[in-house]
Amino acid sequence: MYRTHTCGALNAAHVGQEVTLAGWVQKTRDKGFLIWADLRDRYGITQLIFDEQRTVAQVFQQAKSLGREYVIQVKGTVIERESKNPNMPTGDIEILVAELTILNEAQLPPFTIEDETDGGEDLRMKYRYLDIRRNPVKNALLFRHKVAMEVRNYLSSLDFCEIETPYLIKSTPEGARDFVVPSRMNEGQFYALPQSPQTFKQLLMVGGMDKYFQIVKCFRDEDLRADRQPEFTQIDCEMAFVEQEDILHVFEGLTRHLLKTLKGIEVAEFPRMTYEYAMKTYGNDKPDIRFDMKFGELNAVAQHKDFGVFNAAELVVGIAVPGCAGYSRKEIDALIDWVKRPQIGAQGMVYVKYETDGTLKSSVDKFYDQTDLKKWAEATQAQPGDLILVLSGAAHKTRSQLSALRMEMATRLGLRKPDEFAPLWVVDFPLLEWDEESGRYHAMHHPFTSPKPEDKALLQTDPGKVRANAYDMVLNGNEIGGGSIRIHDKALQAEMFSLLGFTKEQAEAQFGFLMNAFQFGAPPHGGLAFGLDRLVAILGGQETIRDFIAFPKNNSGRDVMIDAPSPIDDAQLSELHIRLA
Repeated sequence: MYRTHTCGALNAAHVGQEVTLAGWVQKTRDKGFLIWADLRDRYGITQLIFDEQRTVAQVFQQAKSLGREYVIQVKGTVIERESKNPNMPTGDIEILVAELTILNEAQLPPFTIEDETDGGEDLRMKYRYLDIRRNPVKNALLFRHKVAMEVRNYLSSLDFCEIETPYLIKSTPEGARDFVVPSRMNEGQFYALPQSPQTFKQLLMVGGMDKYFQIVKCFRDEDLRADRQPEFTQIDCEMAFVEQEDILHVFEGLTRHLLKTLKGIEVAEFPRMTYEYAMKTYGNDKPDIRFDMKFGELNAVAQHKDFGVFNAAELVVGIAVPGCAGYSRKEIDALIDWVKRPQIGAQGMVYVKYETDGTLKSSVDKFYDQTDLKKWAEATQAQPGDLILVLSGAAHKTRSQLSALRMEMATRLGLRKPDEFAPLWVVDFPLLEWDEESGRYHAMHHPFTSPKPEDKALLQTDPGKVRANAYDMVLNGNEIGGGSIRIHDKALQAEMFSLLGFTKEQAEAQFGFLMNAFQFGAPPHGGLAFGLDRLVAILGGQETIRDFIAFPKNNSGRDVMIDAPSPIDDAQLSELHIRLA
């Protein structure tokens, strides 16, 4: 045996026992006649002691050669430490080493394998296998494992069946760009890697597997950011013979279970809001409701004076930032510069200080009196001591800008607390959105989403007003899951394809297999997919997903550790019938 115990298992109850440990050398301390070494594995750290008087001379000399990250095995006796460390589970004991075997020497690592490392992100990604040895990354991966196991256990207890679906599938034009894979045996033809298992899980419903789930890799060739990778993992789920309420009930239950089991937090019934309300009140469809700062629309109380900026605007809207009336002019000017950045794109910002004595002082006092500003305070639900921030312009753009400002102020004020969790459902999304560039409708979710039954008639007369039978789960300002009731009627699916600009021939070529399956008795069905990477990161108190993925890509979609993507040789290209220009 390489080890009888792990490096996190021993305590005072083991004093006097002969043990064998194996792991990596965290660090050594050589006092001449005494040498201490910290031995680390996945489970913890145990201190080793080599004593010139009690340790065999050969072993003592070996110990002097130990370096950081050497892989070693030791045999020895558990003894009580003279200087105990209450911050370590093994801090009451140490191992008096009798035998030492160096299993593998190691070069000095390019950064310290410590919780607080001296390695930058790029360097740590290049040596990701070393970074995984650090507690923050190791614990993030273990936490991901716990989440996945809880999901599997919970869904299995409800009779869901985990079924694998193919990775080499047919490319479709809707949605994000596909990653494509050339076929050697079928010259000039390509597979695509799945953006989701959408059509396969619908076919499983046709096949009678009425409760399906899969923790599955998906692939999208799109621009990256902190919470997006070219390959990502979904908890993909589908159910037959259900309505929207059934699905919300099951997956709200799953999320409650995860919060209770993994975080010890009891959450009440999730609030629900419509897409329209979310956009009007928070400026986006994934609002963070851990804090207030709801939008107050000011057109009716701000466009009756001679302030041309507001009079020309489609929307004048503001938020009340709690407790910030004391901001200096310098601090407010910095906020104005912040909203003018290209990423936000505002032309400027108006502010009102609601002083604690009840008076209001604004940057537009020339145009508005106290009576006017009191109405602004009422519309934004401002209280004495608050700072009202106002933007104006085109409605959609202005709401988006104010939403970004709201989140920025919440971050600065410490209102986005990682140990607080505020889930909600957003429902009643538009089914379609008009794209000016292509001159046609696009599916807001995907082409298999059903319209709300009461809106079906509008498909013929006013498609833009049709609401989708769709829903998103939002947690702390992040969409962590989304889904819909699917179309299960062939005629309705054909009508949907037509609205999206498909000819009958194109629809048949792309989705004929699904339409044909519907002819053989497709049940009513619907589902939801969670983004596992994002869900785990938020539950783990982080905004970015990278540390919760074992081997992530960088912001350019590259794996700098293995240097991928990379060119392939001419022989491979020839076999695949590919010529590079």
